[in-house]
Amino acid sequence: MNETQESAIADFLQILEEHRKNCEQQGKYVEAEVAKKRFEELKTHEANRRRESMKAQQMKERLGVEEAHMLEYQQFNTQWDAKCKEFEDQSQSQINSMKERHLDELKEFQRRLLEKQQKPKFSPVLLNYRKVEEHLARSKNYSEAHKVKAKADKMEAKETEQWNTMKQKEMFQHESKFKAAKRQELSALQKRIKVGKEEQEKRRRTELERLMQRYANVKAALNTTQIIETQEAEKQGVALGLIPASSDHRKSVRRKSGLTKG
Repeated sequence: MNETQESAIADFLQILEEHRKNCEQQGKYVEAEVAKKRFEELKTHEANRRRESMKAQQMKERLGVEEAHMLEYQQFNTQWDAKCKEFEDQSQSQINSMKERHLDELKEFQRRLLEKQQKPKFSPVLLNYRKVEEHLARSKNYSEAHKVKAKADKMEAKETEQWNTMKQKEMFQHESKFKAAKRQELSALQKRIKVGKEEQEKRRRTELERLMQRYANVKAALNTTQIIETQEAEKQGVALGLIPASSDHRKSVRRKSGLTKG
């Protein structure tokens, strides 16, 4: 109902009240009683209509605030979920890339270690056996040369095995040190990722708190505005004679409208 229609109702009530007074002055009490009842009926109906209309309008406004908040909240979660997933994907990609690079670097490191492998350094005793063997062979003393060669071969096999064992241990130590450095590098990356994730989660909490505070502020402002609207409507109703000037009645109207201070 628009302002013109409300004004027309108010005018009609005024006319009806004047008619009742005229009937009373003229002694037309039956007509005055009819006018009185009609006035009360219309006044009650109009008061109820205005109250229900305002209640419906204010409920619509509150629902509008709730719907807007829910939409904003859903958008907030959708956007942040996407940001978090992107961060997780990028972090995992960085970790995978580093692991692949480390594997390639390890293969290259092992290749260089093998290239640096030296021939065994034999003992002076073994070298002397070889000289004796060579001298005996040149002297055509093959029987003795064979005996010396057997001793030298046995000694060379033993020294070669010892040499290989030592070099393998050295390679293992170098490789272990290399791998430890790469693990440390990977651990540093994972720590940076963890810190980044914690900072992202902190920003999300902070922005969510701001969103919820804005929502609380809008609700509080709307509640205050609706209380003022209800009070103004009551004043207008009292001025038009639609509502009795009673504090208890005003409290009742606010309870029915769902409005409270605070």
